[in-house]
Amino acid sequence: MFNLFSIGTKAYENLDGREFKEKFTATKDAVLVDVRTAGEFSSGNIKGAKNIDFMSASFKDQFLKLDKSKEYFLYCRSGNRSGQACNILSKEGYKVYNLDGGIGAWPR
Repeated sequence: MFNLFSIGTKAYENLDGREFKEKFTATKDAVLVDVRTAGEFSSGNIKGAKNIDFMSASFKDQFLKLDKSKEYFLYCRSGNRSGQACNILSKEGYKVYNLDGGIGAWPR
């Protein structure tokens, strides 16, 4: 089952692989974002994902250019960086979801 993390008045959902994929697939205009480094991204990613490196100094600036009316599904290697990114972005008003367990939890 998912855990709901409340961040002030904003929140994001931490979803397991099955829930994450189902919700992503069912959400109109959903955006899949890989927050790993470019090197990690090029070594393998979920088809259709956009790469915005969480460790980059320009991470927040890159994200703030994106449409806040869309829902964003974030993942990384383990779920830690994407969880941190969700925390930051939910405070900025984005509707975000974290893939708990990272890319390895994505159902094949």
